[in-house]
Amino acid sequence: MCGIVGAVAQRNVVPLLIEGLSRLEYRGYDSAGVAVLGSGEIRRVRAIGRVAEMQGRADQEKLTGTTGIGHTRWATHGGVTEFNAHPHVSSGDIAVVHNGIIENHEEQRARLKRMGYVFESQTDTEVIAHLIHHYYQKSKDLFAATRQAIAELTGAYAIAVICKQVPDQMVCARMGCPLLIGLGEGENFIASDVSALLSATRRVIYLEDGDSALLTRDGITLLDRDGKKIERQVHVSEVSLASLELGPYNHFMQKEIHEQPRALTDSIEAVIDSNRFDVTLFGARAAETFRDIDAILILAAGTSYYAGLTAKYWLESIAKIPTSVEIASEYRYRSSVPNPRQLIVTISQSGETLDTMEALKHAKSLGQTQTLSICNVQESAIPRASKLVFYTRAGAEIGVASTKAFTTQLVALFILAATLAKQRDLLEPPQEHAMLEALRQIPASVQHALNLEPQIREWAKAFATKQHALFLGRGIHYPIALEGALKLKEISYIHAEAYPAGELKHGPLALVDEDMPVVVIAPNDTLLEKVKSNMQEVRARGGQVYVFADLDSNFTASEGVHVIRTPRHVGLLSPILHSIPVQLLAYHAALLKGTDVDKPRNLAKSVTVE
Repeated sequence: MCGIVGAVAQRNVVPLLIEGLSRLEYRGYDSAGVAVLGSGEIRRVRAIGRVAEMQGRADQEKLTGTTGIGHTRWATHGGVTEFNAHPHVSSGDIAVVHNGIIENHEEQRARLKRMGYVFESQTDTEVIAHLIHHYYQKSKDLFAATRQAIAELTGAYAIAVICKQVPDQMVCARMGCPLLIGLGEGENFIASDVSALLSATRRVIYLEDGDSALLTRDGITLLDRDGKKIERQVHVSEVSLASLELGPYNHFMQKEIHEQPRALTDSIEAVIDSNRFDVTLFGARAAETFRDIDAILILAAGTSYYAGLTAKYWLESIAKIPTSVEIASEYRYRSSVPNPRQLIVTISQSGETLDTMEALKHAKSLGQTQTLSICNVQESAIPRASKLVFYTRAGAEIGVASTKAFTTQLVALFILAATLAKQRDLLEPPQEHAMLEALRQIPASVQHALNLEPQIREWAKAFATKQHALFLGRGIHYPIALEGALKLKEISYIHAEAYPAGELKHGPLALVDEDMPVVVIAPNDTLLEKVKSNMQEVRARGGQVYVFADLDSNFTASEGVHVIRTPRHVGLLSPILHSIPVQLLAYHAALLKGTDVDKPRNLAKSVTVE
């Protein structure tokens, strides 16, 4: 959600700011703006809609400056209006951009109004601008004024600040929201995501919670939450610009669906190369950590939560470890029973998901210190806060609807289950060999599933005209039904729900008629006959059934029963394979409806607010 980019340089930074904001469009936003210091004043351009619209205004006004900040806003406080768009300016002197939510903004707003400040927006961010201005009037020190202001803020934030009186300075700070510094030659940068800076630098410093920094062209001064001068490690980003380009595809979602065979191959490479489930893949301390656990708690949100639900089946059936899965945003607000011997597993594509990060902090505060992060982004906040980490290698995922991040999370969780089983002497060599062979084959099986796209495209025509859809699955495939329903509703805006197929007769069957297509995940497993019975319940009520079956399933298409056969059943890894058809169905239904596939309304890629 929201994106920040900023630069202090000797060149005109406006093109860099606009390019950086364009790179951050995937995060989800509804307005954009930039503010730069030039000709002794703050010049600002804002616009509702896409970055391209704001760029047009910047070009029209011939906007230039050597220090500047930019922002893409996803509305929280106040509607989608130009007045609410960032950057926000106080008294013509201070400009601020902000990601996050300030929880005590109403109290601060009332205080600042008593001081004589006039508010032009409904946002919590304008409070920050006025508060910094108030302290700057006293100290004439932008860094000190910013630190005084943030000390009075409650909530989550990543901010960048510039001041008319010091045009060669920029100040930034973070608490709970991602922010990094990019290091250049004679210029320095800030951004909420490294992708915004790749054309300028690959050398980055990831800020920790409580950090604040003063940037000039020649260097940075970094302070921790206690005000002590510190140094943070410099990382060289390996993200490629090519991964951020569409290439021959029409949408990033389409590209990322088709990148899954490569993403899976890369994510299992270490396991396949070693030809064993090696505990050290999860970190140097993994062996001792895993040895001491007697239960697992998975914390995640959205699609990652569905990956966790799938993993519960693997962890309990393969490793025989009791496993619970909780929605991160719910976990920390209830009274739970802590277990110090429980492994806390957090799953996040970005590694910055605020709900998941706060849930991890809560679990640790309860004395649950055995922690593992499964994440796609190196050195992001959640892995840094975890004892152990397994990085998936999906590559940059730009589309808001997660695809390759989901399937690589699944393969990582399967590797975790097999590794724990092996450490607990529950995995005999023949079983380990069979699981390794299944992993070797899964990228090819996924490619075969992708080849079903023409058939799925035809099915999408029936869905694009509907208002509702139902997804059914049983056992380990119920979470895939949940994921299929989520994909359909988030990018096509068709209302969709998912149920365990056995629950159909306990209420949802009342919804079924000829206008309610029912998607059934029906692999050739031990529950196949049960699923067939549930399908008959749908047909008896006039419902149209769309079945994703395996090649070796005994299914016959008939009136009202439409069947697409995926490749042969791949055993325990079947949920990964069956994720592909539901992704393609959602994508093509959205195309037919003409929705914005990569940037669906009201949603954001990186959810960094509560």
